[in-house]
Amino acid sequence: MPRFKLTLEYEGTRYYGWQIQKNVRTVQGEIANAAHKVFKTSEFELMGSGRTDAGVHALMQVAHLDVKTVLGPEIIRMKLNDELPADVNILDVEKVDAEFHARYHADARIYLYQISRRRTAFGKRYVWWIKDQLDTKRMQESLHLFVGMKNFFSFTEDDPEEKSTNVLIESAELKEDGGLILIRIRGSHFIRKMVRRIVGVLVEVGRGNLTHDDIKRYLSTKSEEPAQYTAPPSGLFLERVLYKGESDSKDLHPMLSISPLPHHKAKK
Repeated sequence: MPRFKLTLEYEGTRYYGWQIQKNVRTVQGEIANAAHKVFKTSEFELMGSGRTDAGVHALMQVAHLDVKTVLGPEIIRMKLNDELPADVNILDVEKVDAEFHARYHADARIYLYQISRRRTAFGKRYVWWIKDQLDTKRMQESLHLFVGMKNFFSFTEDDPEEKSTNVLIESAELKEDGGLILIRIRGSHFIRKMVRRIVGVLVEVGRGNLTHDDIKRYLSTKSEEPAQYTAPPSGLFLERVLYKGESDSKDLHPMLSISPLPHHKAKK
């Protein structure tokens, strides 16, 4: 059976995550429904590179699709998009070897989180608006504590599908862009709610409520405390999934432009 690599984007607000679940709307479910209509069969397999939580977005999610068809990749892309809702879009379809696996062959995943320094009329679905002043220098210094092979047992929920809470974080960066604070984390893989809890803890550091020692304690001893700081899903994007031979852009760009409030502009 031919295998196709799908690259797609979605706005996750209306969905209960990527993975198909009973009685809730999911991104994988929408694509499966579209595939059923296009190929006139239920004999196909759709596998994503990984799950995203409810409300989380994706700029470049990857999946593979096994289906018996004579349709070419570009026709498949167009026909699937014709059946998909406007907030899910197939960017590219490529025929690949049967050995390719969207999940197991991924070398790294990159997540982007957007924090807004002001209330926004247009970007509410794509940011976490925080009223408090944040010390971004302390946040940036704290971010480096997560880099390397760490045990993130304090930053996830019990998940029977996850065999280990050890994750290799390859890089983590923070940048200010207008009215936004951008946080990008690249890792071997990510476990449930991990990025959102890292961001939530960083925000508490920026508020002055947590210290570097608190983060070190969470990474050395299992704690339930980070759960209470979990950042909302609205600001989180799966930015990229990387495979062998692929490299990510070194530039950190926002998903939308939010100008700072007038009184927050730097004085000349």
